[in-house]
Amino acid sequence: MSNAYFQFKQFCIHHDRCAMKVGTDGVLVGAWSPLEAPKHILDIGTGSGLIALMVAQRFPEAEVAGIDIDEVAVAQAQENVDASPFSERVHLMVSALQDAPFAEASFDAIVCNPPFFEERLLPPDEDRSNARHTTSLPFATLVGCSAKLLRPRGQFCVILPANSFDAFRQLCFVNGLSLSHRCDVQTSPRRPAKRVLACFSKGEVQGVDEQLLTLSEAGRRSRQYARLTADFYLYG
Repeated sequence: MSNAYFQFKQFCIHHDRCAMKVGTDGVLVGAWSPLEAPKHILDIGTGSGLIALMVAQRFPEAEVAGIDIDEVAVAQAQENVDASPFSERVHLMVSALQDAPFAEASFDAIVCNPPFFEERLLPPDEDRSNARHTTSLPFATLVGCSAKLLRPRGQFCVILPANSFDAFRQLCFVNGLSLSHRCDVQTSPRRPAKRVLACFSKGEVQGVDEQLLTLSEAGRRSRQYARLTADFYLYG
């Protein structure tokens, strides 16, 4: 996915001016998040606008807000939104989550492909560093702010490294968010899961829906992954 743009069925994502390009993690969040007919959705760290446009396509009644600290990325994301069929329902702004001008309990759902890495030796490119590392948005800040912005029974969907999931789940628990759905993601059969897709609900839930998603089989996209992304990818 290293081209200057990535063509989906209903929209095109240009990402040559974005620190983080279109990638599998973002596509998974946009396609998988088990949201329940939300009316107001927030995409944190919107980048190129990929996830915001995916959820706008999936939920035609929803208004979608996207925020990011990268002015250049938001400018390109706005171009992607303006060229899409969903431009009237997707609204972007340059803002850190901590400073976003949203009232508490504003959203039915929050989606996020958060920064993962916590190494002390950061890459030299500041924009790419901010996009990839938790120094720009620590998990504790992400969870705490998201919990405040969610309405009762609201949903919070993220993708995480498998080795970060337990600590992240504990942060959610402390902030009143309960795990409702979990999907472990492995690249191929018999490989350990490297990612976890997780959906948390504001309040208590009855049980957790658990799944396993395998991305590729015999060197090609698995049937399971193809079904999940059928409304987005041009080719199966």
